[in-house]
Amino acid sequence: MPLKQKTSGKLISFEGSEGSGKSTQIALLAAHFQQTQREVLTTREPGGTEIGEQIRNIIVHNSKGDEMCAETELLLFTAARAQLVREVIAPAIMRGAIVLSDRFLDSSTVYQGIARNLAADPVAQINRFAVGNVMPDLTIVIDVPTEVSLARLKQRASDLPDRMERENVDFYTKVREGYLVLAQGMPERFLVVDGTKSADVIAKKIWTEVQARLK
Repeated sequence: MPLKQKTSGKLISFEGSEGSGKSTQIALLAAHFQQTQREVLTTREPGGTEIGEQIRNIIVHNSKGDEMCAETELLLFTAARAQLVREVIAPAIMRGAIVLSDRFLDSSTVYQGIARNLAADPVAQINRFAVGNVMPDLTIVIDVPTEVSLARLKQRASDLPDRMERENVDFYTKVREGYLVLAQGMPERFLVVDGTKSADVIAKKIWTEVQARLK
């Protein structure tokens, strides 16, 4: 579908390392918006569509996943993103909904561009091609130290960690630093919150900022 100009709908993306608490904060923010009688849609990357969920399975659970090169990983993530934008996000924005996305294009900039050491220009070009004119109105980075992120991953359910969760300390250090650099360079779009605080404190901070920034 051709992408149209945004209306009163909004796209808020959540970013951060594994175990940062994004899912919890998305649920809490969705509840705040529901109390205001706004339509709220939550989604995730990669995934959010039938095609995207199949791509997600390839990325994180394929038995040959450890052999995947960084370029393939980037193209798979952005393919799922392109489908999500056109099938779910853009139509929701056009009808005035609030869309809360667990990751969006900044994940590719950080995970594949910075942590996987891919050149910045190709990553940016592929990102732009995938999302068209749909960009987040606000990107919330839940920041936690690398050691906290890895400790939380170990405390998760007994399921085997997926391919992304098995990365080493150096990888996640690059991820954290990458998000902070992005946020510093685009303060008008990014909000960084301390993910070591309690869930309620983080949620209050996010809701206050969302109300102020997205009037």
